Amino acid sequence: MKTMLAASSLAITMTLGLAAPAAHAQVGAPLLDLTLYGQLERWLGAGPLDLRNIYTRETGHNSRDFHAAADGAGMTFTLLQVTNDFGQSWIVGGYNPQSWSSTDGWHETPRDWQRTAFIFNFTDARLWRQVQTDDILPNRGLRQTYNEPNHGPTFGAGPDLFVNDRLNAALSWQVSYGDGITEGTSIFDGSTGGQLFRVDALEVYSISLVPEPANTAMFIGGLGVLGWAAWRRRARAVPAGKAKMH
Repeated sequence: MKTMLAASSLAITMTLGLAAPAAHAQVGAPLLDLTLYGQLERWLGAGPLDLRNIYTRETGHNSRDFHAAADGAGMTFTLLQVTNDFGQSWIVGGYNPQSWSSTDGWHETPRDWQRTAFIFNFTDARLWRQVQTDDILPNRGLRQTYNEPNHGPTFGAGPDLFVNDRLNAALSWQVSYGDGITEGTSIFDGSTGGQLFRVDALEVYSISLVPEPANTAMFIGGLGVLGWAAWRRRARAVPAGKAKMH
């Protein structure tokens, strides 16, 4: 699979040309608006989320800038705006339940309970989760993400979602995510053949779970009970004649 990814990167370089422009600064509003925010919460299904922007592509950035910001950050959403040669654009991305890394290579997930990542096309309201082990090819969903300094965010063995080292081009070839029927198709526009799309914007958000109000109250109440119990133990340990001493 390293060969496949290397071939993808080489194809992008050859297609765009060695003199292709570097990534440019993003213009306009952030990709993450309230509508997308709510959809990501529903797709993840873990309750309210606190999403913090930890990376936004700037002029001249490359994959190492992405990794410098995202590596070791825990769970993240990656958001992309991609555009084809006809000017049609889509907002796509993926959920990575593990930290990105520059050195780990493949993050493999042999068990179903580990296969919690997903990729999506927000524009077309489509979601593809990792293929589970009951598939006719149980290892189809094994490879969750690829982690290497000369690759941008990369999901799946296809690669199902791949951003090149210059962070200015992407492709999608479904293998590890979906239902098997969609294998070989792009999550961008449903095409086949691994066509390249221009990356107009790239953002990464860290994910924290927001405690429910009831759970927060119970937690605070629990701290109060523990504090009261500790005070009672201290009071009992002090002789009666010294109880009022400071």
